Amino acid sequence: MALPLADVRVIAVEQFGAGPWGTLQLCDLGAEVIKIEDPATRGDIGRYVPPYQEGESSLFFETFNRNKKSISLDFRHEGAQPVFHDLVRAVDGVYSNLRGDMPRKLGLTYDQLRSVNPKVVCCSLSGFGMTGPRAAEGGYDYMMQGLAGWQSLTGDPAGPPTKSGLSLVDLSGGYASAIALLAGLLRARRDGVGCDCDVSLFETALHELMYIGPWAATHGYVPPRVADSAHPSIVPFQNFEASDGWFVVAAAKQKFWERLCEVIGRRELNEDERFSTMTARSENRDALLPLLKDIFRERTVDEWIAALVSAGVPSAKVNTVLEALDEPQTAARGGVVAYEHPSLGTVRSIASPLRLAGEDGGELRVDPARGPLRGEHTREVLTTLCGYADGRIDELVASGVFGDAAV
Repeated sequence: MALPLADVRVIAVEQFGAGPWGTLQLCDLGAEVIKIEDPATRGDIGRYVPPYQEGESSLFFETFNRNKKSISLDFRHEGAQPVFHDLVRAVDGVYSNLRGDMPRKLGLTYDQLRSVNPKVVCCSLSGFGMTGPRAAEGGYDYMMQGLAGWQSLTGDPAGPPTKSGLSLVDLSGGYASAIALLAGLLRARRDGVGCDCDVSLFETALHELMYIGPWAATHGYVPPRVADSAHPSIVPFQNFEASDGWFVVAAAKQKFWERLCEVIGRRELNEDERFSTMTARSENRDALLPLLKDIFRERTVDEWIAALVSAGVPSAKVNTVLEALDEPQTAARGGVVAYEHPSLGTVRSIASPLRLAGEDGGELRVDPARGPLRGEHTREVLTTLCGYADGRIDELVASGVFGDAAV
């Protein structure tokens, strides 16, 4: 059975993390993603991010670019635009993650490409979008976590503003741009007309303020930072320290709270009017949490998890990354995949969470393969998609349109 996006082909003028993460989702669903890499910068900067970097390959690059193809093309060269336009005629989408002013400068917008391919969808993921006073500025995840208010929400109340341990704005921006591109492709196939998709990291981060955004916008709410990674209004819903480590209790519903009281042998807490309702527990958290903390220190993490799970109370150990990869659930669902790389050896990577079932009940998923070498597929792509003969490609090589990449 064909993969869901087996008939989708996208050119990606992308670099680093956010953009390549977006097109990786398309790859994992079967799309053909062709990276255009700039020879002047020796390709995607992700190739050179340490640690675990060898020559023009790195585990950072592999994370975002497995199963993709790479061609080299120097947009500064006068001969680049005709080659690019020939590629555009053969694809469904043109994706980029550059500054908001760069798509137009490089000729990547729908208005500039509609005469070449009227159904092409042009998706831009940038720091601030293609309009507005900051469109020409670069933008990175750490900046957006600060600018959109995330850092003011994160960390210990007595500590400084803190970013997430992961580049969540980059990842979210990648997902959002992939959704936008797929929506544009669906419309293009239905109506025969392409479009621009303008997605920004900043607006993605703002959107992910979730309910806190409406609380603040509607009532001027100022969210506090709460100790032990606690939920701002649901109690108990946070980390607790056991005798040998930390675990999470998520009593997000009244029934979970009532079951928790049974597990810890303190039914009277649920009968106490200070703690008997969700609102009461939130208002009296300073009285309740010290009691729970003392109780949870009496047993080990595993003992508490076993008792809580048995009672139907959502809970989980606070793992290290290595422990997370070793979880039985990870193994049972095939969460780690492996493939061979010529210079990095056996690469063990994280499987896509996008699981679509085929007619036989099996999963429609792409077998993992290494990321491309820089410019590795230039000749193949120009031959198969654009119909270029070897002589034509050799002329372009001699002219320097592909830079120093081996073709």
